This record gives sequence, structure tokens and C-alpha cells, in this order.
Amino acid sequence: MTYVIAQPCVDVKDLACVDECPVDCIYEGARALYIHPDECVDCGACEPVCPVEAIFYEDDLPEQWFDYLADNAAFFEATLPGRSEPLGSPAGAERLGALDVDAPLVAAQPRDEAT
Repeated sequence: MTYVIAQPCVDVKDLACVDECPVDCIYEGARALYIHPDECVDCGACEPVCPVEAIFYEDDLPEQWFDYLADNAAFFEATLPGRSEPLGSPAGAERLGALDVDAPLVAAQPRDEAT
């Protein structure tokens, strides 16, 4: 089980959850944030600090955002556009820094021009 960041984070990327995460498992994509399912220790520290309420425990993910569970995993397991291999488990988001790619579901969404 893990926490998942869903649609409300797309084009917002408030980094309060990143600052709160004790294990540095929240990675920054171009338009959204992603929680590494193997690095997350399920502490839940990220969930209450999210100002847009985009973070959910996997079992509590609303049905309309259930596809974000697979999309979140794809960010780490799939070869994303512009990369030659999957991200895998880099063991720390801060060391890696922000990436200019997103998982397929996020990347396919129209941009929110208001942000």
C-alpha cells in the first residue's frame, strides 16, 4: 500500500508535501508530484499538509481518480518520453531534482492556463 497524488495536484505542484516527507519519496514531474510506491513508508505526513487535498491513501482514493494509482506507478516503472530508461528507484527525490516529464495520464491532460 502507498499514498497517491491525484488530479488536484496537476499544474499546482505545491511542495508542502515534499517538505513534510521524512523519507524523501515525493518526486517532482513537469506538471505534478509523484509518490514512489516502494520508498513511501505510509507515515501519512504528506496528506494533511496538501493545500489542494490531492493526496490519498491507496484504499481511500476516490473512484474518479483511481487511474492515478497506475499513473503514479508508471512514473517510476515506464520509460517516459525524453528518457532512455525507467526512473526505477532513485532512492531520494531531492538528489534527483525536478524532472521535465510526467506519467501518461498527467501528460495527456490539457494545461490549466490559470496556473
